[in-house]
Amino acid sequence: MTVIFDGIASGMLLFLIGVGLSVTLGLMNFINLAHGAFAMFGGYLCVSLLNRADVPFLAALPLAAAGTAVIGLVFERTLYRRLYSATHFDQVLFSIGLVFMSISTAHYFFGAQQQPLVLPDFLRGQIHLPGLDMGVYRLFLIVLGIAIAFGLQRLVSSTRFGAQLRASVDNPRAARGVGIDVERVFTLTFALGTALAGLGGALGVDMLGLDPNFPVKYIVYFLIVAAVGGSGSILGSLLASLILGVADVAGKYYVPEIGAFVIYAVMVAMLIVRPQGLFGRGTVHRG
Repeated sequence: MTVIFDGIASGMLLFLIGVGLSVTLGLMNFINLAHGAFAMFGGYLCVSLLNRADVPFLAALPLAAAGTAVIGLVFERTLYRRLYSATHFDQVLFSIGLVFMSISTAHYFFGAQQQPLVLPDFLRGQIHLPGLDMGVYRLFLIVLGIAIAFGLQRLVSSTRFGAQLRASVDNPRAARGVGIDVERVFTLTFALGTALAGLGGALGVDMLGLDPNFPVKYIVYFLIVAAVGGSGSILGSLLASLILGVADVAGKYYVPEIGAFVIYAVMVAMLIVRPQGLFGRGTVHRG
């Protein structure tokens, strides 16, 4: 039970970071491989607020998300917007370039070492139940992840903004014809995706660590979440993250000699059964 609980917590952390990529990749049809760089920025911002400005942890999390969203807005306005109609190959090359630039920048300002982060007392320790030891911070991640998943699903499927976003992606010309500001919708959506990345990066410092190579080490995991869950599906990303998290933790616990092989094997098996993902674009319930 403890392995399953830790796997769910690990999967929820994958979701919190990877769902932002699902938003930009699936809902905007933009391949943003620099998603991990935005997550890293959120992590460094959170650590800086905690260690240099003595900001409380629960206050540093929304500030990290907001700060990353601002950076996302700047990049979207100046760089990303020019590539919305470009080929996927151009988008990949551009975002990979940003990844390596972010690695060099982080190394210059923070060095190569892992960044320290001390959780507040109320998020440390464990809750002991018969047959189950629950880490308090992992429980916090699970509760927060469920709340964010519910909020995002409501935003995409049941709000006016969600309808405008779907219309802007499916047919931008028609959307403009009915008065939708497509550029504004894309800007806000990209900011949302980067804010989620920043929040996930800040939350992941304790479990994943934080160093300049963060975007390269974990981008494959975020891509797996988007691919297995179904591009653009919030609930699909959540379910895929939980399955992959449990498989990864269980594999590393019971057969540590094969490392991360289990998560890739599960990914291949799931994509063979559901090539379009658990909830592909064609099967997403949009309300």
